[in-house]
Amino acid sequence: MNYSYEPQGVCPIQIDFDIDGDVITNIRFTGGCNGNLKAVSKLVNGWTVDQIEAALKGNTCGRRPTSCADQLARAVRQAYNDTHSA
Repeated sequence: MNYSYEPQGVCPIQIDFDIDGDVITNIRFTGGCNGNLKAVSKLVNGWTVDQIEAALKGNTCGRRPTSCADQLARAVRQAYNDTHSA
């Protein structure tokens, strides 16, 4: 299932990815530091929600209280929760 997330407090305006159970693939950022975000997307492709959270949640960018990586961790958790609630 494809999922779109609107990050807060960072340069990218959207994060898109596929979620199958708790596995995340095909991560795409719209905006932001293109090279760095492509690298992050490749590195965590195929990881579970828990693995992505463990590695990326809480990372900051400069003086910001969040980062693109942190927003990805938040996005995949929200997607998991949205697809597994009911």
